[in-house]
Amino acid sequence: METWEGTELCFPQLLNTSCRKPMRPHFETMLNYILLSSISLLTVALNLLVIISISHFKQLQTTTNLLLLSLAVSDFFVGLLMFFQIVLIDGCWFFGDFMCAVYQYLAYIVTSASIGTMVLISVDRYVAICYPLHYSTKITLARVQVCVCLCWICSVISQGLILRDQLKQPGRSNSCFGQCFFVIDYITGLVDVVVSFIVPITVIVVLYMRVFVVAVSQARAMRSHIAAVTLQQSGKVSAKKSEIKAARNLGLLVVLFLICFCPYYCFALTGQTTYIFAIFLFYFNSCLNPVIYAFFYPWFRKSVKLIVTLKILQPESCDANML
Repeated sequence: METWEGTELCFPQLLNTSCRKPMRPHFETMLNYILLSSISLLTVALNLLVIISISHFKQLQTTTNLLLLSLAVSDFFVGLLMFFQIVLIDGCWFFGDFMCAVYQYLAYIVTSASIGTMVLISVDRYVAICYPLHYSTKITLARVQVCVCLCWICSVISQGLILRDQLKQPGRSNSCFGQCFFVIDYITGLVDVVVSFIVPITVIVVLYMRVFVVAVSQARAMRSHIAAVTLQQSGKVSAKKSEIKAARNLGLLVVLFLICFCPYYCFALTGQTTYIFAIFLFYFNSCLNPVIYAFFYPWFRKSVKLIVTLKILQPESCDANML
């Protein structure tokens, strides 16, 4: 319905209280729909393949892959929640205030859990490269499972505290009917950015700088016969080549994570309106992760082939050799 001002209402029957759709070119709106829909479908499908692969095949259930599984779960939910973001492209929310609160709460949880998992991945690579002798004793499946569970539990609790007012009274920040908008006070927002982004990112960067330095020095030592003999005589042990390779691959994962998340949080930190490209980049990171696995992990390509051909339905397929 067109109003006298030439704008379209979200709910034409509510002339005085309905929100108005923003005036955008039709081409821009359709492009946003296509981009977000494509990213959403790819994110859900690819991360579902990762989840099935690691959950089904016993040989893939290692400590590092368990962290990748946690990351894939958070990325999978990001893909699902992206469908709600698609609804908001035209500026109208049609699912009510309660569903808006649930959507925002889940979005905060999976984002926080994703960042927490990235910190755990950095710690895992730090111990594997810098303390290879102690890795098998310090990083066990049981401890990783506990850490992953704590990561998700802390995300649920912390984001619940941050959004407690919005959850108690959904829609309190809305200025019109058909809006899905949250307003967090400045102090709470600042604490959230520091705790949920700045501190984890600092930990990730510091740990990976240390991993990079140690990995480079060990790679040089392995190329030099004299250095290798010296290390053997001194009783020192270097990380395996496979561990260094894993650190490199996961390092790429972390770098892309930083590139995709930083613009979004920079806008949030400065209090400016988040531009659409920052939102696209933020969501696109969840789609990139399984693409990286496909390029750098042979086990993922092999497991995808078994899943697509339905060979995982065969008896004892979970015991297949994937490495």
